[in-house]
Amino acid sequence: MMSDYYWFEGIPFPAIGYQRENLEDVRSKFVVKEEDLLILTYPKSGTHWLIEIVCLIQTKGDPKWIQTVPIWDRSPWLETDSGYPALINKEGPRLITSHLPIHLFPKSLFSSKAKAIYLIRNPRDILVSGYFFYGNTNLVKNPGSLRTYFEWFLKGNGHLQSGESSGDHWTSAEFAHEVARSRHGLEGVIYYFKI
Repeated sequence: MMSDYYWFEGIPFPAIGYQRENLEDVRSKFVVKEEDLLILTYPKSGTHWLIEIVCLIQTKGDPKWIQTVPIWDRSPWLETDSGYPALINKEGPRLITSHLPIHLFPKSLFSSKAKAIYLIRNPRDILVSGYFFYGNTNLVKNPGSLRTYFEWFLKGNGHLQSGESSGDHWTSAEFAHEVARSRHGLEGVIYYFKI
């Protein structure tokens, strides 16, 4: 499966659309601005839905922006070949999307007053959504069967997954609390756990 990927810091990235140099620059050089809003999600967690909702909130419900500007221009993915340069050159408040795990995220986030929304989805739903998505795209290797995809998923051998960090830092309440304590001016953190 991994022939369509390259590994960077323990995470597999698709060979198309991601460059090692950009990933290094994102972590070490990218500056998160105070007025930025970040959407952080694990792949197949409902990222596009959340972007659409946030864009409608930002425009007070006016759909013209989302109807005329592609989603990748409204909220570029920080780690992609097209998103990284677009975000560097963007003026004013930026809406930034990322699937990066915490150890690859820009260090500047942790000293910034930028707002961040982290979306967590039930892993069973992520598994099924990922299986159907990757089974119907030419962007990455097709898993073929749900059994094969399930094995990849458990091993962390899928798009932006790591067997060692799958669901660790970003999804832990301890991490969220740590970020809340370390960020100056953070007004509050809302935790919602459905058990």
